[in-house]
Amino acid sequence: MHTLEQRAELLKEFAAEYINQTSNRQSLITVTNATISKDGKRATMYVTVLPENLEDNALHFLKRQRKEFHAYVKSKAHMKRIPFFDFALDTGEKNRQEIDALEYREEKKNGRNE
Repeated sequence: MHTLEQRAELLKEFAAEYINQTSNRQSLITVTNATISKDGKRATMYVTVLPENLEDNALHFLKRQRKEFHAYVKSKAHMKRIPFFDFALDTGEKNRQEIDALEYREEKKNGRNE
C-alpha cells in the first residue's frame, strides 16, 4: 500500500501529464503540489498559471475537466479508490515567487549581485 505522500506524488504526475495532453497551451499550467485527505476520498491538485491574467480561465478549464481527469487516473493508476479531484491555485508558491523577486530587486538595488 502506498503512503498518502506517495499517492499524492503519483497523482501530481498524472495531473501534469493530463494537463499537457489536454490544455490548449494559451497558458503555462504547472502542477506544483497535490494533497489527499486522510480517508483518501478527496484530492486537490495545486497549480500555477502563467501568464497570471489567464489564471481564472485555466482554473475554470481544470474544474470542467475533473470528471475526465478522474477517468484518466482510473485508467492509469492501480489504486483501489480513486479520489474526487479538485484543482486550486497554489497561492503559497505564488507568494514565494513574489518574495524571491522582492529579494532580488533589493539585492540589485544595494549592489549585491549573487
